[in-house]
Amino acid sequence: MDEYPLIEDHGLVGDLQTAALVTTDGCVDWFCAPRFDSPSVFGALLDKDKGGHCTVRPVHHAYATKQLYLPDTAILVTRFMTEAGAGEVLDFMPVTGTTVTESHRLVRMVRCVRGRMTFEVEVAPRFDYGRRPHRVHISGHGALFTADDGSELAVHPIREPNDERVLRLLPDRRDALHFTLTLEAGQERGLALEWAPGGPPRDIRLAEYRELFDETVLFWRSWLRQSRYQGRWRETVERSAITLKLMTFAPTGAVVAAPTAGLPEQLGGERNWDYRFTWIRDASFSVYALLGLGFTEEAKAFTQWLADRVKERAGSAGDTGPLNIMYRVDGSSDLVEETLDHWEGYAGSAPVRIGNGAAEQLQLDIYGEALDSIYFAHRHGLRVGHRGWNALQTNLDWLVDHWDQAEEGLWETRGGRQHFTYGRVMSWVAFDRALRLAESNGRPAAADRWRVARDDCYEQVMAKGWSEARQAFVQHYGNDVLDSSMLRMATVGFITPDDPLWTSTLAAMEEELVSDSLVYRYNPEASPDGLRGSEGTFSLCTFMYVDALARAGQTDKARLVLEKMMGYANHLGLYSEEIDPTGRQLGNFPQAFTHLALIDAAITLDAALNRS
Repeated sequence: MDEYPLIEDHGLVGDLQTAALVTTDGCVDWFCAPRFDSPSVFGALLDKDKGGHCTVRPVHHAYATKQLYLPDTAILVTRFMTEAGAGEVLDFMPVTGTTVTESHRLVRMVRCVRGRMTFEVEVAPRFDYGRRPHRVHISGHGALFTADDGSELAVHPIREPNDERVLRLLPDRRDALHFTLTLEAGQERGLALEWAPGGPPRDIRLAEYRELFDETVLFWRSWLRQSRYQGRWRETVERSAITLKLMTFAPTGAVVAAPTAGLPEQLGGERNWDYRFTWIRDASFSVYALLGLGFTEEAKAFTQWLADRVKERAGSAGDTGPLNIMYRVDGSSDLVEETLDHWEGYAGSAPVRIGNGAAEQLQLDIYGEALDSIYFAHRHGLRVGHRGWNALQTNLDWLVDHWDQAEEGLWETRGGRQHFTYGRVMSWVAFDRALRLAESNGRPAAADRWRVARDDCYEQVMAKGWSEARQAFVQHYGNDVLDSSMLRMATVGFITPDDPLWTSTLAAMEEELVSDSLVYRYNPEASPDGLRGSEGTFSLCTFMYVDALARAGQTDKARLVLEKMMGYANHLGLYSEEIDPTGRQLGNFPQAFTHLALIDAAITLDAALNRS
């Protein structure tokens, strides 16, 4: 572990088509281009020696660091403090807009704010997950890294005409660039890394840099002003909103589950997945959260992306139905899973996987989540058109015939299909929301078939999903294992929050799955999922627990759990997928699902507290 930064010791910057992670000591150790799901250019996060990095830090190692975001923006400030001086590195990516582009820039500006400081800069890319060799060409105006497939990364110095122009290769490594910057208080210089520059490297004058900086500040602050949230946790909620925006592929509106791949759910374990894709089930959370905060355009774009997925395979369902559980950000479904055997993995956590083999699983809950989000968006003015409605009918007709079967479930287990209770609950949601849409809009529908299927789902969950022994709803039929996915039952309206069956389920979960406010998904030992090892508590589940407690009227407990959970955020308010018993963050980082659930929980609890 000493050779790798903590997962939580990172900040996120991005341009709405890709993103980069920056450590608290100034190292960009994860950056993929030209999209979130493209091969990495910097990947030291997953292999310190072979992954590649871009580092900016003081030449003297005796320094303290602090990291923050420029208020109300996605501009990251990493501060270095020594007795002789203090300096800052400002990292940001100029926003690219809604048109797909190959070119992407990462600006790294260095300031001296007190005394005198010398910074060393090292740029050592490793193209295609470190699988492609490259060469370096240095000129009087910067440097150009070129891989053998033609991929290019340019280094544009940010400086004035009379500045020193010394760039050199490292003497022991001829494929990495190295130079130093010595600055007095008030001075600033830096570099801009550009993927697919379309031309030779060039000097960037300070005036041009400041224009880029001001435009980026204006974009983020103007965007954030759309937020309608005025509740108790405004700063935390708005930081989550910015984080979600950073993980949005603007040309399609799709939100990636996380910008990273391969970060472990257990150090040294095999639960290391690629999350740089868009899950259908994120749709429900995304649309609720975005519309709840007032970001109508983002909700509209994501709803349209979802509607396109619903329409494209309507009537041509395979074994897993007309919807895949996940897609690439452009809507394509080529997610073949492979391992990077030449990488050691984060802190030795192998294998490193890219692609995702769970993409073709049967997970019945996604139909409920899709219909729930479309129905919620419809109630907020984002209407379903004629072709969209026809596609929805086709999807529902498939679900009528296929909801009552074993599946892989919400958590994408690899231990064989089961009759998961959550899948049945969300099938009920799909039929219920479709019936509501048809009734409220006078649309043609197989209403009688849908109504029978809805009622059958309800009766089956009550008969087979309830355990008298546990006095709780359980993970799947035939076992007594508790599962935190059941926390969504009251949220989606399957059961009322004050129903004794529900309050006893909450009590059972608190006894078995809750550990000092943190919530586990389930117990893998009691319900084997086909994978070795264990995992930490799921941050998503903790926020779902807050939401469930608030809806059940347990507002004091919900508030304490929420406040405790906010204490597990990193220094920037970011969350990975999981938290281990020591409080460290685990899994891919930051995770969209967690930040979406945070927003939902904060909105629900704030409203409950206001009512009480």
